[in-house]
Amino acid sequence: MYLGALEVHLVSDGMVWADAGGLFGLVPRALYSRIVQPDEQNRLPMALTCLLLRSGGKTIVVDTGLGDKLTDKEKEVWNLQRPEGSLLEGLARLGCAPEDVDLVLNTHLHWDHCGGNTRGQPEAARPVFPRAEYLTQRLEYADAIAPNERTRATYLAGNFAPLVETGQMRLMDGDARLTDEVRAVVTRGHTRAHMSVRLESAGLSGLYVADLASYAVHFEKLAWVTAYDVEPLESIETKRRWQKWALERDALLIFEHDTLVPMGRLKEEGGRIRVERMADS
Repeated sequence: MYLGALEVHLVSDGMVWADAGGLFGLVPRALYSRIVQPDEQNRLPMALTCLLLRSGGKTIVVDTGLGDKLTDKEKEVWNLQRPEGSLLEGLARLGCAPEDVDLVLNTHLHWDHCGGNTRGQPEAARPVFPRAEYLTQRLEYADAIAPNERTRATYLAGNFAPLVETGQMRLMDGDARLTDEVRAVVTRGHTRAHMSVRLESAGLSGLYVADLASYAVHFEKLAWVTAYDVEPLESIETKRRWQKWALERDALLIFEHDTLVPMGRLKEEGGRIRVERMADS
């Protein structure tokens, strides 16, 4: 897929099943079940859709999924399914080997977004992408290395700490332009320094939403925030700003976790805002 001259690929690291209460928080089941139905264990599917970008002579991977460090028990608990294979297998099909990657951007450091950064045991983890510079926000790293009781289970040091120690991960302070067409932008709410990725080329715009909105419906409805968001009121205001941006530009929206609407465009009709699904090919 091309956005102007920017080459964009959605690459799957599989799918897991998460409790519906986590994904929809205070939203009543009677409302969200009109859109997606939980299974008999009250779980909902959550895609692990990473991004491969080729821009300005650089090969960029955005988020790295769960990687290969999960135990068999963890795979069973999360019901990890990989019908298309892992992220690395998907990249290989696109002619991209790990050593070809120049930049790896972690939108944040929750384990399902950076588990594929490294391989091996936590005490001896090594980078999956040997040549790449890894990027995340300094404030995100600060929160990740000093988690509290609520966040401890999702920040796993083996996914990122070795990269900082060796100098392979760069800690950013605010928005950053990666190429003329790709910009990392702070979209606070899910975490204090969560990022999304703004894409712009030849007058066309896109946004890799990441966990600013887990599902497309979270982007449509400002009040619908996940139980995972550490700053839910910030999430609402951040979504308000990016809704306006997306409507003004007819931007392509890419949803990392949505299995039904991986891509879409925001439309406003009669005062109602909705995401219109786009074909993913």
